[in-house]
Amino acid sequence: MVLAAAFLGWMFDGLEMGIFPLVARPALQDMMRVQDDRFVGLWMGYVTALFLVGAAIGGLIFGWLGDRFGRVRTMALSVLTYSVFTGLCFFATHPWHLGALRFLSALGMGGEWSLGVALVMECWPEKKRPALAASIGAASNVGFALIAVLGLVFKVTIHSWRWVMLAGMAPAILTLLITIFVPESQRWLHSVREAPDAKRPLRVVFSPSLRRVTILAIVFASIAMIGTWGSVQWIPLWVDKLTGGLLPRAKATSLILSALGAVVGSILGALVAGRFGRRITYFGLCLMSLLLCGWMWRGFHQWNALLGVVIFLVGASTAAFYGWLPLYLPELFPTRARATGQGVGYNMGRIFAAVGALYNGQLVSHYGGSYARAGAVVTLVYIGGMLLIWLAPETRGKPLPD
Repeated sequence: MVLAAAFLGWMFDGLEMGIFPLVARPALQDMMRVQDDRFVGLWMGYVTALFLVGAAIGGLIFGWLGDRFGRVRTMALSVLTYSVFTGLCFFATHPWHLGALRFLSALGMGGEWSLGVALVMECWPEKKRPALAASIGAASNVGFALIAVLGLVFKVTIHSWRWVMLAGMAPAILTLLITIFVPESQRWLHSVREAPDAKRPLRVVFSPSLRRVTILAIVFASIAMIGTWGSVQWIPLWVDKLTGGLLPRAKATSLILSALGAVVGSILGALVAGRFGRRITYFGLCLMSLLLCGWMWRGFHQWNALLGVVIFLVGASTAAFYGWLPLYLPELFPTRARATGQGVGYNMGRIFAAVGALYNGQLVSHYGGSYARAGAVVTLVYIGGMLLIWLAPETRGKPLPD
C-alpha cells in the first residue's frame, strides 16, 4: 500500500507537470490574442518559473510537516493541494491567473515527492532501494505519458485547452485512499521518540555534519532540473511551431515519445546506479544528456520520424536523473530529517530550474522565437554535473543512516 500510494501520487505529479507544456501555446495565444512565439515564450518562462518556485516552497513546507507530523497525513494533504488548484486553471482568463494557480498547485506537488520517497525507503528492505527508486522515478513519467495520450486523443487547441486543466482534479480521489489504507512509517515513529532533535529537522539538515552533502544534493538536483525545465519541457512548443500549429497531434506525439523514453530512463537510471555506483552513473547521464540534447536542438528543422526517435532518447537520458535522485538523496540524510533533507535538495533544485526557465524564455525572445537555439544553450549545464559529481560521497552498498 505504501508503494502503491507513492507510485500513484508521483504518477499524478507527472500528469500535473505534463499538462502545461501540452496546453501552454494555445492557452497563452488564447488569453493574449497573439500568435507571436516571442510573447508565448516569455510567458511560458514566467509560468514555468512560478510553478518551480511553488514546488520548491511546497517541498520545504510539506517535507518539514512530514518530519514533524508524519508522512501519510501530510502526503494526502499535498496531493489534495495540487489537484484542486490545477483544476481551477479551467477558470483562468489572464496569463497571470495561470501563473498564480500553477504556483499554488506546485506547493502540493513539491511536497508529495519528498514524502513519498521517504515513506517508501523507510518501509521497504534496504536491498530493494534501486528497484524502488526506479519505480518512483518511472511513475511521474507514466503520468507524463497519460496526459500525452489524452492530448493525442483530445485535440488541444485554443478552444479546448481548459478541459485538459479540469482533468487535473482527478488525483483528489487518491487522498481519501491514502488516509484510509496507507500505514505510517514505523521507522519515523521510532526516530521521533528517540532523537532529541527530531522536532528540528531543518536545523539537522544544515548542521555542520550535513551542510556539505545538503549543498551537493541541491546542486545535483538543480542540474537535472535546469536541463528538464529549461530545455526539454519546451519540446512540445517547439514541435508545435515546426508544424505551424496545424498538427496538434504532433506535439502530443512528441510528449508521448519523451514520456515513454523517460519511463525507460528513470528505471535504468536507478538500476544502473545500484549496479555500478552513484557517482559514475550521474557522470554518464550528464554526458549522454549533453550529447543527445545538442543533437536534437541543433540537428533538426522539421518534424519527422528521426526527430521522434531522438526525442525518445532525450527523454530517456534527461529523465534518468529522476530514478537516480530518489535512490541517492535518501542515502544522504538521517531518518529524523530525511523528508526535510530530500525536500531541501530536490526542491531548492527547482528554484535554480526556475531561473533556468526564465533564462530560456528570455533566450527564446532574444533568438527571435527560436526554441531550438535557446534549448541548446541551456543544456550546457550538464557540463557542470560531470565535474561536480566527484565531490560527492559514494553510498552504494551502505545502509540508510539512522
